[in-house]
Amino acid sequence: MKPIAEMTKDEARGIRYLLTDIDDTLTTKGKLPAEAYSALWRLHDAGFSVIPVTGRSCGWCDLIAREWPVKAVVGENGAVVYYLDESDHLQVFTHPSVASPDVHDKLAAVKEACLRGVPGCRTAKDQFSRVYDLAIDFAEEPPILSLDDAERIRAICESMGARAKVSSIHVNAWFGDYDKLSMTELFLREVLGETDFLHSVLFFGDSPNDEPMFAHFPVTCGVANIRPFADRMAHLPAYVAPLEGGQGFAAAIDAFLRIREG
Repeated sequence: MKPIAEMTKDEARGIRYLLTDIDDTLTTKGKLPAEAYSALWRLHDAGFSVIPVTGRSCGWCDLIAREWPVKAVVGENGAVVYYLDESDHLQVFTHPSVASPDVHDKLAAVKEACLRGVPGCRTAKDQFSRVYDLAIDFAEEPPILSLDDAERIRAICESMGARAKVSSIHVNAWFGDYDKLSMTELFLREVLGETDFLHSVLFFGDSPNDEPMFAHFPVTCGVANIRPFADRMAHLPAYVAPLEGGQGFAAAIDAFLRIREG
């Protein structure tokens, strides 16, 4: 990972889409700092299409799509995209491989196995507004469990046939052939009509559930708190911000815009 200040001018000037994780990428200790939200508005006002790509719930996505300066928001690790159409009507684009309604029984069984198998873990508080996935909290609220505990949760989910990813706060589990990357590409192609966008995307993230995006897109950046995950990831971002969380995101956007305009 190179410092974000080393991004090339050609890379910066090719970017049209700014994609970003939310928790611990835009946020710091669970809060959205003013400088991070201001950076989103700077990008919006400069003509970039901003798309958060998150493991957060459909309920969160509804609010974000309506109230944040974004083009769309990918939610539940790629199950859905919420966006406003040209008439400002909320639209929901669902991945074709999302599981059938009986998935809730399967996810309930996965949840019980995780709660039995890893003492101290619990269902995430936003589970009530999730439609397609299960979120097991290991670090959003106390007690804070270790990354080894998170990996144990992930292994339990996968042993029961679910797909699972570790974020900085949750382990997300689902049934369906999708992830953050595949849904992002599908939305860009089928809804926005993009055909050649590989070098038009700058993605920001902070944890292993962002790894498909880091592996695929050439221009990516991690906030500084990605470093503890580095030895657990095969694919790291090309660049890294000088600071953690939302302050790191804001600093990286400053650097990106400065390079682009220089």
